[in-house]
Amino acid sequence: MRVGMTMFFQNYADWDRYEAKERGANAPDIDPQSDVTRYEEELDTALAAEDQGWDSLWTVEHHISPYTMIPNPVQLLSFIAGATSRIDVGTMVVVLPWHHPLRVAEDITTLQYQLRGRTPYIGFGRGAARREFRQLGFEMGESRERFDEAIQVVQLALAQESFSFHGKHYDFENVTMRPRPKDPQALIDNFHFSWGSPSSAPVGARYGLKPLIIPQRAWAEYHADLEEFARARAEAGHAPARPRIHMNVFCGQTEQEAEEGARRYIPQYADSARRNYELDSDHFRSTKGYEHYAAQSTNLRGTGDAAKAMGDAYLANHVWGTPDQCIEKMRGIAAAFHPEEFMLVMRYGDMPRDVAATSTDLFAREVLPAVQAVPLEEPIVYGAAASI
Repeated sequence: MRVGMTMFFQNYADWDRYEAKERGANAPDIDPQSDVTRYEEELDTALAAEDQGWDSLWTVEHHISPYTMIPNPVQLLSFIAGATSRIDVGTMVVVLPWHHPLRVAEDITTLQYQLRGRTPYIGFGRGAARREFRQLGFEMGESRERFDEAIQVVQLALAQESFSFHGKHYDFENVTMRPRPKDPQALIDNFHFSWGSPSSAPVGARYGLKPLIIPQRAWAEYHADLEEFARARAEAGHAPARPRIHMNVFCGQTEQEAEEGARRYIPQYADSARRNYELDSDHFRSTKGYEHYAAQSTNLRGTGDAAKAMGDAYLANHVWGTPDQCIEKMRGIAAAFHPEEFMLVMRYGDMPRDVAATSTDLFAREVLPAVQAVPLEEPIVYGAAASI
């Protein structure tokens, strides 16, 4: 079993100031040093991952807010490629509706060269944060159709020396891309898709993308999504594929230490996600293609305390405990989903550097080798879904 580390670069402590500024309230300007410090510390952690034995380094794409300060995941991974020699890299995800697809194809081709034989695992998604779409100048209600067109353009640009494509949003006539990929099929075979709403699961699957789970709901609910994903892949002529699974982790020497850390920092991560996506807002009701989010926001508002509800859900879903407890939980998830890889974020919320380092070092010493020793299983044949 492969196990990667995910770089998140959150500035959670800035949320109150940021939101006050956003709504026009009297709030101080940001102290840029807070971003500088967090970024430099997180880069140091990432560069230590190879020596600790991690198989890969992954990262995300977000703009505007303190949620994650990584606006260009491929750029960051290009730096990682040059600063390391063994580790693979991945995106979770490149948000295709925010990019010109030919530029995306160029960027991931260049990344393949920079890795010098190592593997880029490129995950794609369509985005769900209103403020990001608005400030980047894109219509959120167009995200699904933009994604559909963009993923086709990326695949054509990689696979064919010259191609034409005529869509609603993108139009190309006999264009080419240079440099040509070293191995275009290897790039395409390692494309993944992450979705937030169940109805979106087949969107990427029909283009041959593999499943990438960033859990926002109970684990048991993902079997239905994966069944739809597998069906869409099969109808398009693609073989079954194992998912890749992202989780937050907190590892402590004792149960008390682990629980105290998890109950402080994991709900902060959930709260940051709630605030970034405005998950308890009613704006999804009027946004085409986000019907699941509209229902989710209604449910969250109905709890009376959306932050607590999301925090409790994330505590139930993600991995925390002593080394033995972390191993047991991850083996259980592996048995239920037969994943290809886990991608784990080790620092989030306002977790201090020393706390994150202690948890990460303990995990790398005592948990990482045990999980890497878990044998890969064949992809689940859905129809008789496993349960967790």
